[in-house]
This record gives sequence, structure tokens and C-alpha cells, in this order.
Amino acid sequence: MAYADQKMSGGKIGAIVIVALIHLALGYAFVTGLAYQYAKKVSEKLNTFDVEEPPPIVQNPNPPPVTIATVPTPPPAYVPTPIVAPPAPPAPPAPPVVSKAAGAKGNPADWITNDDYPPSSIRAEEQGTSVIAWTISTAGRVENCRVTQSSGSSALDQAACRALTRRGRYTAATDAAGNPIATTSSRRVVWKLPEDR
Repeated sequence: MAYADQKMSGGKIGAIVIVALIHLALGYAFVTGLAYQYAKKVSEKLNTFDVEEPPPIVQNPNPPPVTIATVPTPPPAYVPTPIVAPPAPPAPPAPPVVSKAAGAKGNPADWITNDDYPPSSIRAEEQGTSVIAWTISTAGRVENCRVTQSSGSSALDQAACRALTRRGRYTAATDAAGNPIATTSSRRVVWKLPEDR
């Protein structure tokens, strides 16, 4: 049987009514009986008194004038700051003294020839003068070839460095003690279209 289907018996209803009446009676007793005595006790304890104002402070109507003596401050002394020049940067190390210059092995004129003329430059009819510089290593090899003045064609400039790096051989330069040292050199390469193209 479901809870909703149950019927309330007369005894249960009577018990609920009696409990509700007891609650109402207790609530009424608290509100009327206790609150009245509490309010009465609070009102008996309240004491009042009059506050007396403090006597007014008497001020002297004319205080004596105060004289302040001012002394002019002297102007600040001008002290020029000396100008100190920054220390000079250290001098670069002196290049090694070449006792014997690097000597070419073979004929340097044969290192770059018309056979090195790039085919693309021949087709484009490019001509000009490339100025190149390079380092001669302690082993006598050409290293770090670079163009210092372009011919106007990067293909011609690159061909000059490529041919020199491939064919150039030197006897390394030596210092005063006879030790091999690296040196630099430069050259002009004139690119002129071959006659038999």
C-alpha cells in the first residue's frame, strides 16, 4: 500500500491538534510574560545625568609679534669639473715582420685564363675587370678569396676566385726566425670575351 493511500485515523488527528495547541501556548507565554519583565528590568537600570560643559578656553587677543631675522644665503660656489679624456684604445698588434715574401709556384698568369670564362657570361657577352684579394696560408694555399672590386658580373667575380683557389700555390712567407706566416695578396683579372667564341 502506498503512503499516499493511507487514511488518517481520528486518534492521530487529535494528537496533532493537541501538539499544535501546546506550541501556541508556550509561544504566547514567552512573548507576553518574559518580554514584559525583561523590558521592565532594562528600564529600571537606565540612569540619566546632565553633562556639564567645560569652561571656555581664554585666548590672548593680541599675541606678541614674532620677528624672524633672515640672512641671505650665499650663492653656491661654481667649481668647474675637469674634462677628462677617455683612455686611448690599445694599439692593434703589429703585423709580423716578413723576412721572406711568399713565392708563387708556377706562373700566376696561367692560374686564371680564358678557359675559366663562364659560359653564361659568354652568352650574355659580359666583360669587365675583377679585383680580388686572398690570404696565403702557412701551407702555401690560397684561402679566403674575396672580391674587392666587382667587374659588374657576379659570375665573372666568382670564376676568378674559384680558379685562383683551385690552381694557386705558393711557398709560404717566413718571419725573421724562419717560421711560416700567413700573408695576403691581391690581383686584377681582366675578363675580355674570347675572339673564337
